[in-house]
Amino acid sequence: MTKGFIMLFIAHCVDKEGHLNVRMDTRPDHLAFLNGKGDALKVAGPTLAEDGETPNGSLIIFEEASLEAAKAWIAQDPYAAAGLFSRVEVQPWKHALGGGI
Repeated sequence: MTKGFIMLFIAHCVDKEGHLNVRMDTRPDHLAFLNGKGDALKVAGPTLAEDGETPNGSLIIFEEASLEAAKAWIAQDPYAAAGLFSRVEVQPWKHALGGGI
């Protein structure tokens, strides 16, 4: 990966069980953090439990210059700072089909 070249990355963050209150309490700061990414934020939203309603993680697609920079940005998310996540995976992603990214 060439430094300075903007790529897409996907972050899949899984919440710790029993931490819904942490998610809800931290949500305004999390949303402000995401909005601060500007046009480099492509898609973001919560993953849901089997009930189709209860948030249990996050999926974020965004632009960054390198994998290291992408991991560093996700680590600054207020959700991460609050200890919400049990697992975070960040990896390069290539848009192949579908619109809007």
